[in-house]
Amino acid sequence: MAGVVIYRTGIAPDWIDYNGHLRDAYYCVVMSYAVDDVMNHLGLDAAYRESTRCTLYTVELHIHYTHEIKGSDELSVTTSILDADLKRIHAACEFHCPRIDASAASAELLLLHVHQGEKPSVAAFPPDIARRLETLKLSPAALAIRALGSRKIELKRR
Repeated sequence: MAGVVIYRTGIAPDWIDYNGHLRDAYYCVVMSYAVDDVMNHLGLDAAYRESTRCTLYTVELHIHYTHEIKGSDELSVTTSILDADLKRIHAACEFHCPRIDASAASAELLLLHVHQGEKPSVAAFPPDIARRLETLKLSPAALAIRALGSRKIELKRR
């Protein structure tokens, strides 16, 4: 599927709360691992981070819980790049379980490319990473049919 990176995981027993559902915090844990896979796919992997001292920081996150995820579920997260500019990525994650026909949850996040020096600072993506981001961005048609969350995250153009 063009424009997406898929992460898969089982549900650990201690991730389940007293209601038998996935604890809120573990949606973020799973999403964080899904974003790590996106970083590796883009070339922002461990070797890149070590050689450049650059990484991604999450600066905004919205999660929408639409169906209960249970301990017996197998979970996959599809991550799409909605937009990107020289220093930022607007991404979306959809959480899926085989027993649920629709998305079990969704998240939108804004990621910032940061150089981790004595004082962290925003840094532009190298040209090869910027090109990979462009190839992963959803098409305008795919963006048009995508359901939006409760509040829109977008890159403000100056």
